[in-house]
Amino acid sequence: MNPRRPMQPSPGGRRRGAGPSPRRRMLLVVGVLSLASLGLVARAFDLQVMQKQFYQDQGDARFLREVKIPVSRGTIFDRNGEPLAVSTPVMSIWANPPQVLENADRIPDLAAALGVDAGELKEHLAQRADREFVYLRRQMPPEAAQAVLDLDIPGINAQREFRRYYPSGEVTAHVLGFTNIDDHGQEGLELAFDDWLSGKPGAKRVIRDRMGHVVEDVEQVREPKPGKNLTLSIDRRIQFLAYNELKNALTEFDAASGSMVILDVPTGEVLAMVNLPTYNPNALAGSKFSDRRNRAVTDLIEPGSTIKPVLMAAALSSGKYTPTSPLIDTTGGHWYFQGHDIHDTHNYGLLTPTGVITKSSNVGAARIAMTLDTALMYNTYRAFGFGNSTNSGFPGESSGLLRIGRDWRPLEQAIMGYGYGLNVTPLQLANAYATLGDHGVMHTPSFIKGADNDPRAIVSPQVADEIVQMMETVTAPGGTATTARIANYIVAGKTGTAHKAAAGGYSRTNYTAAFAGLVPASHPRLVGVVIIDDPQKRSYYGGMVSAPVFARVMEGALRLLDVPPDNIGRWYAGGPLMSPNGLAGSKPPTDTPIDDAPVEDEP
Repeated sequence: MNPRRPMQPSPGGRRRGAGPSPRRRMLLVVGVLSLASLGLVARAFDLQVMQKQFYQDQGDARFLREVKIPVSRGTIFDRNGEPLAVSTPVMSIWANPPQVLENADRIPDLAAALGVDAGELKEHLAQRADREFVYLRRQMPPEAAQAVLDLDIPGINAQREFRRYYPSGEVTAHVLGFTNIDDHGQEGLELAFDDWLSGKPGAKRVIRDRMGHVVEDVEQVREPKPGKNLTLSIDRRIQFLAYNELKNALTEFDAASGSMVILDVPTGEVLAMVNLPTYNPNALAGSKFSDRRNRAVTDLIEPGSTIKPVLMAAALSSGKYTPTSPLIDTTGGHWYFQGHDIHDTHNYGLLTPTGVITKSSNVGAARIAMTLDTALMYNTYRAFGFGNSTNSGFPGESSGLLRIGRDWRPLEQAIMGYGYGLNVTPLQLANAYATLGDHGVMHTPSFIKGADNDPRAIVSPQVADEIVQMMETVTAPGGTATTARIANYIVAGKTGTAHKAAAGGYSRTNYTAAFAGLVPASHPRLVGVVIIDDPQKRSYYGGMVSAPVFARVMEGALRLLDVPPDNIGRWYAGGPLMSPNGLAGSKPPTDTPIDDAPVEDEP
């Protein structure tokens, strides 16, 4: 048997049928690993250098958040430092819907704590599953919000906020207004001074875990700036007095609504402003929009006979009249002018200009108006603020309505002498009387304490002082507002009873009862205007409905402000310029209130 021949090596030194050499395999492995390492290095370089900011931002977006630092809204005080509007801390519950839906079995517990239906809550979250932030309930009491957080449900968090609270409730509602759920003013002074009161929220960066809980404060981005406080001219004590008396009057006379404005005569500051019906700013749900309206600055009325002192300002300024002359013929109680019957409740015969005020004679006022230059009468009405905004700064304030004098027809001028054909707000009327009380100087009405600015002379001090003395007879025996008397004080004022405008003319059954007055008349400190809309029971005369409200409120206000009396032991002054009743050549009548009856014919 022949031995096998040894295998001959192949030309390349490899044996036939053998695999790659170890050297080649090593080189291949090293090459692959080198390429892989190079790829990893390149990828790392791309991630760490080229796309560093992108991925850092993505990481921060998941764990680093910028959150708002809430600030408290400024407190509103009355003139004596009593808080009228304060901000209280509350908590708002919010959710990260995807996280909550991942733990859907906890939704019933969450719904129970929030006081909502579990099915509706789940649907609410499902519809917003693409979001990371959804409010579930705003402005909860801190203890109620903490009860929700104690459930420790993933994706549920709380945010601190502030809620506005009004200690005086409905009494100051129309002046203050209210804020919305984001604590921004919506009406009243909350709206007018929103920028001042709001402040500027701060901001900070925080790190949150996957549950949304803050685990670390990183840095403060913006310093929080709390809102500034505001001190009003309102006196809360007088505001309560006015509110209570107005409310009682509306109940007694079954009236639809009412307003009262009280100004500080030397400065024009608003000491009180109340309206009824009203609302509770702490519980807006269910309140009517009409109840939120500040009627004292937005609603328009025809002033009726309360305009007569302003007419007298034009008459005395013309030089044609003094408080005692010339005599005006009102004989018969009627004056037929251009087919229109202007009439009084009684036949007063001859009246002095003071008597026209005392008796509130429409005939006398119309006759005086027709002797005046139209431009003078129009300019006087305009100078006293009618047809212009008072510039009080209150949102939604009306300018009223006063047609340009050159467009007046004769009959229009006549009836404008006793308060028809123009529209004013209660605030405008109060400001006009305050001008008379401050010796003819008008101040811009202000709701801010100490903000008296731009006082300007409207009529001469002599004219203004004479008109105030003329108005003293209105509350004297024989005047139309003896019910406005205040013991130991001289009261100067004027009643007004006006038909309300209706479709096609004027209503014969609906009236506006008004009284405007100054006290103490010898040195006026306060002016008050009371407007009661559509009284239905007992009486509708301004002297019987509105004047008593004025007396009761002002009596309390004078006491609170410690204003010294000017008429101890007497009811009225009856000074040298006039007889107490204003009648020419007659004896003072008995002390029986006689109000200015409304004009039965359409003005």
